[in-house]
Amino acid sequence: MDNVAHIPSYLSAEHLGPWETYLVQIDRVEPHLAPALRPLAPLLTRPKRALIVDVPIRLDNGEIAHFEGYRVQHNLSRGPGKGGIRYHPDVTLSEVMALSAWMTVKNAVVNVPFGGAKGGVRVDPKTLSTAELERLTRRYASEINILIGQDKDIPAPDINTNEQVMAWIMDTFSMNEGKTAMGVVTGKPVGLGGSLGRKDATGRGVFVTTAEAARHIGLEIAGARVAVQGFGNVGEAAARLFADAGAKVVALQDATGTIHNPAGLDVRATKAWSLAHRALAGAPGSEPMADADFWGVDADILIAAAMENQITAANAGRIRARLITEGANGPTTPEADLILQDKGVTVVPDVLANAGGVTVSYFEWVQDISAFFWTEEEINARLDRIMREAFAAVWDAARARGIPPRTAAFVLGCERVLLAHRLRGLYP
Repeated sequence: MDNVAHIPSYLSAEHLGPWETYLVQIDRVEPHLAPALRPLAPLLTRPKRALIVDVPIRLDNGEIAHFEGYRVQHNLSRGPGKGGIRYHPDVTLSEVMALSAWMTVKNAVVNVPFGGAKGGVRVDPKTLSTAELERLTRRYASEINILIGQDKDIPAPDINTNEQVMAWIMDTFSMNEGKTAMGVVTGKPVGLGGSLGRKDATGRGVFVTTAEAARHIGLEIAGARVAVQGFGNVGEAAARLFADAGAKVVALQDATGTIHNPAGLDVRATKAWSLAHRALAGAPGSEPMADADFWGVDADILIAAAMENQITAANAGRIRARLITEGANGPTTPEADLILQDKGVTVVPDVLANAGGVTVSYFEWVQDISAFFWTEEEINARLDRIMREAFAAVWDAARARGIPPRTAAFVLGCERVLLAHRLRGLYP
């Protein structure tokens, strides 16, 4: 596939950003697609819709500030759009496009009936008061109102957004509709139709898929040394579950720094420290470590649960882990992927590993629509089953075809999307 021919005019060919990573992944997958579906592959290289909005708000001091917002729907062949909203000063259209495309593939890999979408606002939420953040959220929700809805596009939390942000979006949409619309977003507070088990769902999916991969390569979780990059919702939950299973979490890294203890860190104590001090440094039983040295830490398992483009050609050669699981979206560059393959490192790709969040979001959406809610035990059991079945399908495809798990996951997901498109046909 000639990727240059698939670069939209609104992106710079010289600076494609995360969208380039996605295009390379599709390029590597195309030869492995079923021959009947291969001619449809270019459909995956263009988002269906991309909305750019101005988000003006009045600050607490009376001044008016403007922020740039996005909502991208990559593909809706298998159902309404589904994907999070992130607030970050470095959000770009390229990034949101790539994230929406990975959501398309991810939803198909775990076979939930959603297409891929994503949203974001270029803002550092730490610079806003709670009142300013609410005004930003409500104005952004009003601007993307033309795209979202429980049968059109269902946002969820992502980086720097949470259940409170989702509650504001739900309320804003509901006020505009003149009725309560619980199903318009997921990741809401339980008191507003949120699902039990949603907070830990992504981290739980990371743990389940890692445990399955470890079993296949003969690595015991109990006693395994685990390094986790990212100590937010995903990384913290994954680290906690690994520790509960008897693993040693030997290193943690987030935006504030890196800590290390070869004997194992106390994950719960570290979380409490981090919440109190807004930093990892100084956590009980830890020693500081240079951020760059995190990649060379002596560990069996590495969890990349921060942001995209973290494992690169510059640091992939230093990684000593046998198994890497991608809790974040797009944390490994295509160049680093090839280095890890040459080293014999098993990588559980993001479109499989971090799908636990969207899976429980699917459960939440179903519960909201039916107005019937499940127990946390039921939700976790269903999540574990779906994640294990999806992992088995990817692992078996990788071994049968002699391709890496990432390529196998993309083949399975892309073929499901393209088959849906072929069955629906081209309108008009």
